[in-house]
Amino acid sequence: MNKRLPLGLACIMLVAPCALLVAFTHYPALRAILNSFWNNASSRRPSRFVGLENYQALLADDRLAQVLVNSTLYALGTVPLAIVLAICMALLVNAKLPGTALMRLSFFMPTMLPMIAVANIWLFFYAPGIGLASKILGIFGVAPINFLGRTDTSLASMMAVAVWKEAGLFMIFYLAALQAVPANLKDAARLEGAGPVRVFFDVVLPLLRPTTIFVAVNALINAFRLVDHVIVMTEGGPNNSSALLLYYIYTVTFGQRDFAYGATLTVLMVAILGVLAIFQFWILNRRAHYQ
Repeated sequence: MNKRLPLGLACIMLVAPCALLVAFTHYPALRAILNSFWNNASSRRPSRFVGLENYQALLADDRLAQVLVNSTLYALGTVPLAIVLAICMALLVNAKLPGTALMRLSFFMPTMLPMIAVANIWLFFYAPGIGLASKILGIFGVAPINFLGRTDTSLASMMAVAVWKEAGLFMIFYLAALQAVPANLKDAARLEGAGPVRVFFDVVLPLLRPTTIFVAVNALINAFRLVDHVIVMTEGGPNNSSALLLYYIYTVTFGQRDFAYGATLTVLMVAILGVLAIFQFWILNRRAHYQ
């Protein structure tokens, strides 16, 4: 019995993903680029072409400069830490230890929670005086700290939330990669006298590089597209110390209703992510081992 799909249906199924990608990715990006060359319309005047004026405004935007610094610090703080923590957790659950299934569930549980729920959980954790963080500090005689209300701790406090939530997801990828490492390579290294640490750094870690490329790119994108738990936890404060790029785009576009400048900021974010992704692939892919 011939079970092949009709040619027309097969063509539709092949074209549909491309159409969705164009409709929800490429077209919005193209519209953002075009809108960035026009000014913001109002009820009294239509939008008009202004050329590069919106991009010139980027250079004079002091708040944008602070937001870019915050976003850079956030990415530098969360991406490497989440990757290292994910590798450590993957090594732990990959070992033949009792309770491994429970450990996998507990490590992965934060990933399944919505970010809004996670933000509210950590709001209670950081609450000065009554939160768990203050209780732990009180054991050591340290006065309660308003982690989210101080300019020197608000951004770092949000970094801890992101690492706690994302490391479990990245652990799954590293666990799959660890289980795919050929056992004969590790056995050969042990026969040559290599210890567990040497086996990991000389045999296992190089084979994890393709997974690290994938995880690093996704972690970097997540770091720049974060907005929900900023809204819930700090609203970018105090004094813009925790404002990130996507949150700034959100406030400009929907708070100030400046759609033209919001489109310009969106183009800037897409350009930054594209450059960083290319840089990551170029750096990490040079010595990657594929099988």
